[in-house]
Amino acid sequence: MQIRRGMRFGSYQTVEKTRGKETEMKTYQVIFQPSGRRGEVSEGKTVIEASRELGVEIESVCGELKVCGKCKVKVEEGFFERYGITSSLDHLSSYAEEEEEFISRDEKTRGYRLGCAARIQGDVLIIVPEESRAQKQVVRKAATERSIELRPTIALHFVDLSLPSFHDPLGDFERLSKALTENCNLSSLGIDYHTLLKLPQTLRQGDWKVTVATWMEKEILDIKPGKVVDAYGLAIDIGTTTVAGYLCNLRNGKIIVTNSMMNPQVTYGEDVMSRITYAMTHPENGLETMHRTIIDGLNRMIEDITEECGLSPQDLLELTIVGNTAMHHLLLKINPEFLGVAPFPPAVHRSLDIKARDLGIKVHPAANIHILPIEAGFVGADNVGVLIAEEPYNQDENVLIIDIGTNGELVMGNRHKLISSSCATGPAFEGAGIQHGMRAAPGAIERIRIHPETLDVDFKVIDQEAWHRDIKIITARGICGSGIIDAVAELYKARIIDKSGRLGKDIRSPRLQIFDGKSEFVIAWKEETCIGKEITITQQDVRNVQLAKGALYAGAKLMMKRLGIEKLDKVILAGAFGTYIDTENAMVLGMFPDCDLKNVYAVGNAAGDGARIALLNRDKRAEGEEIARKVEYIELTLEENFKKEFMGSMQIPHMKDKFPHLKGIVRDEILKN
Repeated sequence: MQIRRGMRFGSYQTVEKTRGKETEMKTYQVIFQPSGRRGEVSEGKTVIEASRELGVEIESVCGELKVCGKCKVKVEEGFFERYGITSSLDHLSSYAEEEEEFISRDEKTRGYRLGCAARIQGDVLIIVPEESRAQKQVVRKAATERSIELRPTIALHFVDLSLPSFHDPLGDFERLSKALTENCNLSSLGIDYHTLLKLPQTLRQGDWKVTVATWMEKEILDIKPGKVVDAYGLAIDIGTTTVAGYLCNLRNGKIIVTNSMMNPQVTYGEDVMSRITYAMTHPENGLETMHRTIIDGLNRMIEDITEECGLSPQDLLELTIVGNTAMHHLLLKINPEFLGVAPFPPAVHRSLDIKARDLGIKVHPAANIHILPIEAGFVGADNVGVLIAEEPYNQDENVLIIDIGTNGELVMGNRHKLISSSCATGPAFEGAGIQHGMRAAPGAIERIRIHPETLDVDFKVIDQEAWHRDIKIITARGICGSGIIDAVAELYKARIIDKSGRLGKDIRSPRLQIFDGKSEFVIAWKEETCIGKEITITQQDVRNVQLAKGALYAGAKLMMKRLGIEKLDKVILAGAFGTYIDTENAMVLGMFPDCDLKNVYAVGNAAGDGARIALLNRDKRAEGEEIARKVEYIELTLEENFKKEFMGSMQIPHMKDKFPHLKGIVRDEILKN
């Protein structure tokens, strides 16, 4: 391929020879403001694709499916002498039908487009508005204090070998094996090839006194000169949105460092179906791109986490990984296509042990990676992690465990029987489908309170300690998941919306506004935000939240019927998101059936804790394998009366079900209506 400069400033022509013919591929100057990033982009690429190439972060919640409207950008018109280009709306592809839903007439005349729909056809200067800029999410995945019995797969053995001589010319490996058999009762050990290569030098460097790291009493993974007492492992939870790592000392089980990051795959879509779709619709490199993206991200995390405590990635001898089924398949570069097609079978159910080097994960070359088993197509290894962390199979109470995200996973039961299910809650709790929704990043409103009489609103923004009435500087940019739950629950408690979720048009408050027959309620006035406009909850926002919470509630009700139980003794909210939900408002909204609020609590990142437990105790791996096969998975959409249960669950908190534990929290006259 050869590149030659075009005749006009700012454009290039790429000449590609195909079967003896030259095919011209034009490129154009694309400039993003306010970042100032600029570069040449091939004709036909979308603005989102151009932003990735040039290192500009634009929200892409739906994975470029044109259904979220979060990637709105503005095209500047005219000649810009500084850059030597003429920018014009005509230099983008024509408006797509999907854009009409998200771009008003006024915005259209001012040059707004969706970055996922507009394709580059000329030089352009693009403004990325504040609300469209991807913010670094506040990743909250701290480990929970848990008592874990130590029985790791990695063991260290110090041995003092006899020196070789003409009378004893035994090979180095055989000499080492003999010492391990005689002194440590370890026989028939294999040795990793990479470790074998350094064996002769290491033995002599240590003057025949070495420490041997073995895996499961089956294989020698590492040999170090002298006496070494500590070995290290890493537990990883690959979530759809965030990734968390827990570096542990395998000798004493202590967590040395916790690290977390955004899942770098989010640029291809917030939810699992977006990523599966991306892999399917880019057959030439989609799966490879998704796989390489997460592997590169894990390698960056490993570098950071080991550097923080003065270790090297080479010090890590064992990794355990959990994640939902889609993340599992993309990590392993397994085609995820069939996860999106009924009956949604995974490629493999059982747990896996894989050499780190085979995946391209840069730790010790002999290190083993244990990936926990999968329960079903949409209930993955992360849920198995939750199970071995919370052990509902050892309890007498009727327990409901919910991991709330774009795909809600539920486990219900006790020691006698456990069932699991998955429901498509949609991305509303992640901020998608909500007009002013956003990730849990700085500037996101995470707490909301509405006075039931005056309808005054108070809110709290991430990264600000005080509520907004107590501070002068407001940096509100949007509303994240916990704030969205608060908002709808508070609207209901203040009678601004009724049981059906309809905004009351007879409410007398300047906060209730109606435009073109559509109602919305103002959470933050224009002067209280940093985006130059009001942050509101619209009627459609309420509907989207009802759809999400209705799916969770209907799932729980159908599971209760399957188990033949009338009430829940305990509700556990798993996952980082669950930690920051107001449990009272969650039940007011009707995210789960009535339960004594004393027994409704969050347990943090239980999936990550499960990965850590499996890292430190090999018996828990076997336990996870066993329980994953015993949990009965039910496909909710095939359950009798699913639609009926779902429709009843759409109402707040429910159409018919009673909530005695909300007495004193919601006024009686509201609950009875």
